[in-house]
Amino acid sequence: MILHHYAASPFAEKIRAILGYKQLSWQGVTIPSVMPKPDLMPLTGGYRKTPVLQIGADVYCDTALICDVLEHLSPTPSLYNQAPKGLVRNLAQWADTLLFPVAMAYNFQPAGAAHVMASFSPDTVKVFAADRQAMRGGGARMHPADATGMYKSHLRRISSMLEDHAFLLGDQPCLADFSVYHSIWFTQVQVPMLAHILDATPLVSAWADRMSAFGHGQFGNISAEEALQVAKGTTPLAMDNAFFQDEHGIALGSSVTVAAESFGTEPTLGELVAATRTRYTLRRHDDRVGTVHVHFPRMGFVLKKADA
Repeated sequence: MILHHYAASPFAEKIRAILGYKQLSWQGVTIPSVMPKPDLMPLTGGYRKTPVLQIGADVYCDTALICDVLEHLSPTPSLYNQAPKGLVRNLAQWADTLLFPVAMAYNFQPAGAAHVMASFSPDTVKVFAADRQAMRGGGARMHPADATGMYKSHLRRISSMLEDHAFLLGDQPCLADFSVYHSIWFTQVQVPMLAHILDATPLVSAWADRMSAFGHGQFGNISAEEALQVAKGTTPLAMDNAFFQDEHGIALGSSVTVAAESFGTEPTLGELVAATRTRYTLRRHDDRVGTVHVHFPRMGFVLKKADA
């Protein structure tokens, strides 16, 4: 397993923590935090968000799908345990889509942004700001005062879930814990001068410490070129027996694009080789990696004919 990530990425921390919980071995490739990402694009064909999981010539985009892949490969310890699977998934989606943007608007208020970018040159700061604005589709970031009030409300709700259990839905962690954790990790670790917001919810702080204790598993680092050569020397998994669920009237073998519904909507172009109940798979070819399969979850992604 090769994780394309960078150290300060909160969604990458979500996956690193799951790798630690499952005590898996993996290799890491450090990618830029902003575009261009010339050594990632041959693998993803356009998808630019962090992280990306590569297993041979199969490339998995979006942490929701990456979590499913890790659970399939290593079902013990489980990301569900005794908690109802639907509840776990819905709580995880809430954390990724509602909690996360509020937390990051709080974390990137002027004091937090200055700390995170203290080592950046003025030109790099401008590039970072422009890159994130482009990912938001030009939309404005939430005002810090609004974000602070909302974040406090979210933290109180999370705290109430920890009153009788060590983790959100019981005595063992589940996918929802890891999805909530990465936003709070960023506050604690990346912008510690703003971590006082957690003082009013000590149960959340103690829970975050328990999550951190899982570590990141056994890992080493490889170069981007080495990862590309791994893909080039491997054949992607066969999709011949994949269940086909057609909601678009688009046949397998068609030239299509898949793009995130919101935030980081750069499309990936390829041949549709699978459309299951939960994911899309595109076959792509690039001279640097040969033939790869790029996988996306259905939830949060949009499929279109390439000429549409």
